[in-house]
Amino acid sequence: MTERVVLAYSGGLDTSVAIPYLSEQTGAEVIAVAVDVGQGGEDLDAIRQRALDCGAAESEVVDARDEFAADYCLPAIRANALYMDRYPLVSALSRPLIVKHLVAAARKHGGTIVSHGCTGKGNDQVRFEVGLNALAPDLKIIAPARDFAWTRDKAIAFAEEKGLPIDVSAKSPYSIDQNLWGRAVETGFLEDIWNAPVEDLYSYTSDPTQERDPDEVVITFDGGVPVAIDGETVTPYQAILELNRRAGAQGVGRLDMVEDRLVGIKSREVYEAPGAIALITAHQELEAVTVERDLARFKKGVDQRWGELVYDGLWFSPLKDSLDAFIDDAQRHVSGEVRMILHGGRATVTGRRSEASLYDFGMATYDTGDTFDQSLAKGFVQLWGLPSRMAAARDARLGGGGQ
Repeated sequence: MTERVVLAYSGGLDTSVAIPYLSEQTGAEVIAVAVDVGQGGEDLDAIRQRALDCGAAESEVVDARDEFAADYCLPAIRANALYMDRYPLVSALSRPLIVKHLVAAARKHGGTIVSHGCTGKGNDQVRFEVGLNALAPDLKIIAPARDFAWTRDKAIAFAEEKGLPIDVSAKSPYSIDQNLWGRAVETGFLEDIWNAPVEDLYSYTSDPTQERDPDEVVITFDGGVPVAIDGETVTPYQAILELNRRAGAQGVGRLDMVEDRLVGIKSREVYEAPGAIALITAHQELEAVTVERDLARFKKGVDQRWGELVYDGLWFSPLKDSLDAFIDDAQRHVSGEVRMILHGGRATVTGRRSEASLYDFGMATYDTGDTFDQSLAKGFVQLWGLPSRMAAARDARLGGGGQ
């Protein structure tokens, strides 16, 4: 029986060339699988047909936009997931979902090999392969760009030799990955980290320096889930789509950063994530109102670790499963409304309210009606500082500074 390779297919040059190349190298039939995670661009039916025209035995397209929003982007909102405190995991969130559908296709079509187009320098090879090993350790993995030193020049020559129905002339100066959650741009002149990004690099966001009227938006959360925008009920997919549009029009969500890749090198990346930044900003503010102090402090560390695990390709891991359970419990009271002004590249919170609020006006006010018993504070301060006072007295007695 002929072996079958399940290929993560985008419709571009590299993965189109991979179809006949993998067939030649392995003698296997190729099953092309394209997953729609809200990346836009070319019609998926055209992509499906291109795979068949390039020699795929079968070709599938999966509409996973709602699944991506609900099962991958939503957990990132509840975890306030910002790698290195800035990057909202645009590419990293989509990879485990794609892996899940590759495994499903392998089981459906009797595939024994899975292939992807990642190079050996990036994070995505790890995300694909660690995920595949977690879900289907029996499947073999081939990465032509890495395993066969497959370069773009070789790919173009191969496409011309085989007469493949793809345009080999158009080449963007950048490497771009985009989906519902955001857009990542790298390489080209951006590899010189002194070079500033140019305006034509952006697609999801308008120039934040342009004059325009501010946009006020009210986001309603229930248990950490955005459920309404300006009073209109939305699904997670609709919430992200709408805030991509509105926050993007105000230039919100542009990032230019040098980040630490998993493989050990630093990489300059330019991101656009208007909906992600707006939603995470609103969610963080509602947590500040509804989550108890020690729980909130501890959750900050959990959020950071959650983001690192996802960035590092460990979506399917015991630690992430346990952190998910903690975050889910911590979201029980994160319900209410957050009002924001979107303007000039910023999403600024101007109001918040919640039935589960821990903010007590009577406790907080300095005016008449103050219910905070200030007479208790003196003893509290003395006891709170007692360990430090005792240590200072000890150091003075021993004649040292404690160092």
